[in-house]
Amino acid sequence: MNHKLQKTIQNSVSISGVGIHTGVFTNMTLIPNKANTGIRFIRTDLEENPEIKADIDNVFSTDRSTGLKKENAEINTVEHILAAVVGAEIDNLIIEVDNSEIPILDGSAKDFAILIEKAGIRTLNVKKHFFEIKRKISYTDKETGTTLIATPSDEYQIDVEIDYNSATLGIQNAYLDSITDFNTEIAASRTFCFLHELELLLDSNLIKGGDLNNAIIVVENEIPKEKLAKIEKAFNRNGITYNKKGYLNNLTLRHQNEPARHKLLDVIGDLALLGKSIKGKITATKPGHKNNTNFAKKLKQIMIEDMNKTAPEINFDEAPIYNKEKIKTILPHRAPFLFLDEIREIQKESIVGVKYVKADEDYFKGHFPGEPIMPGVLQLETMAQAGGVLILSTLENPQDYLTFFMKIDNAKFKKKVVPGDTIIFRLNLISPIRRGLCHMHGKGFVDGKIVVEGDLLAQIAPKK
Repeated sequence: MNHKLQKTIQNSVSISGVGIHTGVFTNMTLIPNKANTGIRFIRTDLEENPEIKADIDNVFSTDRSTGLKKENAEINTVEHILAAVVGAEIDNLIIEVDNSEIPILDGSAKDFAILIEKAGIRTLNVKKHFFEIKRKISYTDKETGTTLIATPSDEYQIDVEIDYNSATLGIQNAYLDSITDFNTEIAASRTFCFLHELELLLDSNLIKGGDLNNAIIVVENEIPKEKLAKIEKAFNRNGITYNKKGYLNNLTLRHQNEPARHKLLDVIGDLALLGKSIKGKITATKPGHKNNTNFAKKLKQIMIEDMNKTAPEINFDEAPIYNKEKIKTILPHRAPFLFLDEIREIQKESIVGVKYVKADEDYFKGHFPGEPIMPGVLQLETMAQAGGVLILSTLENPQDYLTFFMKIDNAKFKKKVVPGDTIIFRLNLISPIRRGLCHMHGKGFVDGKIVVEGDLLAQIAPKK
């Protein structure tokens, strides 16, 4: 099977600039990262360099831009850099920043796209994960008239329509046939706002880093001289004008439908927070950050539900990440009570383990020897051992700790497990590991069907 592989960048690269809303000056460095780590922001100016994952669960602000927050660390206006990362089909990346807002630069993703090209792309020998849209998924905000719809497609495609009841803009459409065309078709399209919004933002002490070179300002009506003087003072510029087409400072558009293309860029950047590449078509009418991110939340919920029902794909021709000997360096279990055979995938919040059910296992001698069936409690024990590897792998010295399971809820046994079966277990954290406590949901699959599932609560404790 011809799988697409994950990518990161080849070399670290840096860029600096002012944030459009806060006015803070930020140095930003893109750093390569290993497979299955995703996109992560690191605030190097804060104590302990906190990390903020580019994840929809971390969205805390969608007022004129998208902001992420994890505990006390935040990073604002992430949508343009994320759009450039998706446009380059990058899966894993560290974005180091030394302030609270991503530089606005010229208001588009062009400079970010050029920066990534300069860094170079490195292909990782690990399969890329997609969220494949298999049915129509719709989201509507009746208040704004916004709709976002996902439908099946072999490519990541986006179709956007904007309508602001503006004589200057009119109704505009933009379309991206393939994400591979992002740099040529979309990246250079700049952010925009209306003059009346600009005045409101200035009055609210926002757009502190705004400049007439990093946004398209749409003018609907004639501007009185005193209003022009106020804008000139705010931007510390003389001789501000507007052209007959209705754009401040005689601006030349890069595309006739540049505002619609920028809204398409924003959709890509906001949906990047899903954490997986999309295989499908997104059709958006009147999109904005609030509704883009609400749609991403809905997609993530469906993605998790679908993933939980589907067995992990494993290429058994490839060596496992941990074989039985390596598992012994983490878990204290030994024969005849080490049931887990392999770890095939391990991420921060999930793990995939394998159990080969063999006819000569000790328990078959006494458990229905005439018709051997693997006891359900041992299936749960094997699942728990995979969970133990997940928990202990988060520690620096896993060999110094033990994992004790405190509770099992919602255990279900759905199908007999017999000698010759291969059980593939997937466990996901239900909530982050805190104070040594770990809450997980696990499922075991045989031939793509769920045979066992349950919720496990475990505690880590140092060995005595």
